[in-house]
Amino acid sequence: MATSTTETPAAADAGLLFRKVLGHLPTGVVVIASEGASGRTGIAVNSFTAVSLDPALVSICVARTSTTWPAIRAAGRFCISILADHHEQASRQFSARNTDRFAGTSWHDQSAGPALDDAVAWLNCEMYAEYAAGDHTIVVARVHSLSAAEDGSALVFFRGLYGRFVPNPQPPTKGATP
Repeated sequence: MATSTTETPAAADAGLLFRKVLGHLPTGVVVIASEGASGRTGIAVNSFTAVSLDPALVSICVARTSTTWPAIRAAGRFCISILADHHEQASRQFSARNTDRFAGTSWHDQSAGPALDDAVAWLNCEMYAEYAAGDHTIVVARVHSLSAAEDGSALVFFRGLYGRFVPNPQPPTKGATP
């Protein structure tokens, strides 16, 4: 087992250490996209999770400083594309400021907004609730329809790098659930 250290950061370094430590948890990457009065818009997010099965709810977290989120919120609905392992450039593009995030990106219309082609899954959602949480907003959305590709691997973000999930060839132990 690897050794660990415990650090108590100076106030100025606390955010950097927090990000570094939490970067040890691999996350998927999604693009949230909508079409509203201000046109087509989207943003990359790696803080995405299931919240409830009944009703079907998911959540994302967006920075309160986001200039994209207000346009998506105003549309009231959006499509979540769960990115495939070949979508690293799309993730970077949808994270960039002051650019046409859809330029050169292959996409198609879904009922709640634009969806990236060749994603591993898509969820059509509408706003359900928002909660202020520090420097982010927690957004809960109700899922109205969803679909998944038959194959493909999801894009994974870990320790500041992109990669892909490689399954363990060993079958799970009986009764094991995350």
